[in-house]
Amino acid sequence: MITPAIETAGLRKAYGRTVALESLDIRVDAGEVFGFLGPNGAGKTTAVKLLLGLTRPTAGSGTVLGRPLGDLEARRRIGYLPELFRYQAWLTAREVLGLHARLAGLDAARRRSEVERVLALVGLEGRGDDRMGGFSKGMQQRLGLGAALLGDPSLVILDEPTSALDPVGRDDVRAIIREAQARGSAVLLNSHLLGEVERLCDRVAIVNHGTVVAAGPLTALLGQAAVRIRVTDLPQDRSALDAFGDHEDDEEGWLVVRGLDEDRIPDLVAAIVAAGGRVHAVDPGRRSLEDLFLDLVREPKA
Repeated sequence: MITPAIETAGLRKAYGRTVALESLDIRVDAGEVFGFLGPNGAGKTTAVKLLLGLTRPTAGSGTVLGRPLGDLEARRRIGYLPELFRYQAWLTAREVLGLHARLAGLDAARRRSEVERVLALVGLEGRGDDRMGGFSKGMQQRLGLGAALLGDPSLVILDEPTSALDPVGRDDVRAIIREAQARGSAVLLNSHLLGEVERLCDRVAIVNHGTVVAAGPLTALLGQAAVRIRVTDLPQDRSALDAFGDHEDDEEGWLVVRGLDEDRIPDLVAAIVAAGGRVHAVDPGRRSLEDLFLDLVREPKA
């Protein structure tokens, strides 16, 4: 049996009468990219602190890389990029990474090659001797991501890794995260950019008021598409469409086919045309992660 990267049961944290995390139940499997989502104040930051051993739970239990929360050996195998961080302006990029390599316990023979590897990985090759004072916020974000990936950690926890980046930079970070996954790292991704999460993650958990309100593979959470097609001249006999699932006309006159996988949409269009219909528009109709998120966390209006 493969040991999960993270597993918690009823994890709770209270500061006096203030409950920061009510009951966290999540499982992150080895080698997967897992989205950890929730509105501000939902308990995500507290959960990350518990997973990193920076604070102790009030109740519940959990393991990280098969070890109890806070275990020193497990912490050595975690890479972490916090949302807010600063590097001293007088340090060079290579010095920052060298310090993190030493803190990560990498032996001297490996440090140099690892520093050069991650500089290239995050697109900062040739900038290793430049000082932090001359780095843009986006460049510092890239460097922080590089520091989190030193030594190929078994678990990487990323808190808003693309918040300071332009669209090109975000695309680069997606490629970096996929490479880390390919090298065997599990990735816990906390991000408010739900489109990024939807592109990257294998599974997600949505937290609200300190508890998990939804969790699972994106395909299961978002459901199958209800494809809408604007079509004219379709004959009364629509038996040729029965193989694609339940179908009906909606109130706007669109043909709606439910329970259809996206990769079968071209076949459906071809069948409509073969039956004599004329297709004017196709709307895959898949629910977005943002739609699901808002439905789960938005407070009802009084």
